[in-house]
Amino acid sequence: MALEGSLKDFGLADILQLIFFQRKTGVLTIESRMDKIRLLFIEGHITGAESKRRIEANRLGKVLVKKEILREEQLEGLLDEQRSTNIKLGNLLVRKGLVTKEELEEILTGQIKETIIQVFAWKDGTYEFTPQEVPADKDIPISIDTQHLLMEGLRIVDEWTLIEGKVTLDTIFSKISGHTAELTAEEEDILSLVDDDNDVSTIIDLSGRDDFEVSKTLVSLLEKHAIELTTVAPVVAEMPIAAPRKPSASYRLIPVFAVVLALLVSLSSVFLDGSQMFKKLRATETIDDFRFEIKVYKFEHGAYPEKLDVISQKADPWGNPYFYTQNNYAFIVLSAGPDGVQGTSDDIY
Repeated sequence: MALEGSLKDFGLADILQLIFFQRKTGVLTIESRMDKIRLLFIEGHITGAESKRRIEANRLGKVLVKKEILREEQLEGLLDEQRSTNIKLGNLLVRKGLVTKEELEEILTGQIKETIIQVFAWKDGTYEFTPQEVPADKDIPISIDTQHLLMEGLRIVDEWTLIEGKVTLDTIFSKISGHTAELTAEEEDILSLVDDDNDVSTIIDLSGRDDFEVSKTLVSLLEKHAIELTTVAPVVAEMPIAAPRKPSASYRLIPVFAVVLALLVSLSSVFLDGSQMFKKLRATETIDDFRFEIKVYKFEHGAYPEKLDVISQKADPWGNPYFYTQNNYAFIVLSAGPDGVQGTSDDIY
């Protein structure tokens, strides 16, 4: 049965958490007047992203030409071969030995993250997750941790309000000759990538830096009159969106037993003593209770609590505070696990 509905009722963060917790394999389609995006998942992890508005092969090829890894004529020949063979551009590049697998993995992972993070700011749209087989790419195996991407996305959405309306991924800038402003080393680096052709998305790919940091630097250059707006690529015509149906009741809440079962399965391959396993189960159950209480709080007060201690001051089984963050769209609550370090493989969600 497909999971489908409106982003107003069930936000992207909730959808990603559900897919991650239940280790789903399939395709998530998200559509609004801004774009139509397909995300591929294998056992809850993101393995690919496709955008109707921004064709990945064109983005990848442009970056490789700008980095002088490919010549323009080579790219044209490869794109012709791609269209006739239906083999992905990245796979052709690896098989022909033109680019290393590591170089491509880095570029493609960055592009996938950019594609997904922009959806966190969408105010409306529809989604549909269809469970189905998703073949793993043997040439370029991409697997992005969904929970870590979720945390990064929520952070960027919060910070993005500082530059909202000034720059988008499709914005193109040109340099202003004779500017007198004093620039930082980072501003000089980003300025060198402005050439009347590179949009913000390409500049991010070429720089290898974080989306928000690059965009913030471009806004700074704009305010220092070192660059000016050239154009913004037109948004695709608004597409009619069918009236969303409410998600099936079986998907509205994550039952405690489902989370516990998933945890037990993941632990089956790891030799843990009974004490650690019991602590992990207790942490999982507590986090599930927190989620319920946080949603009740929002229902009663119209917003998520700013801090978790409004709900509880309880520590996790290892004596550490639970991590909690939120914005207007979603929240995350987790335990750092036995090592007490957030962002490692033993984190408990």
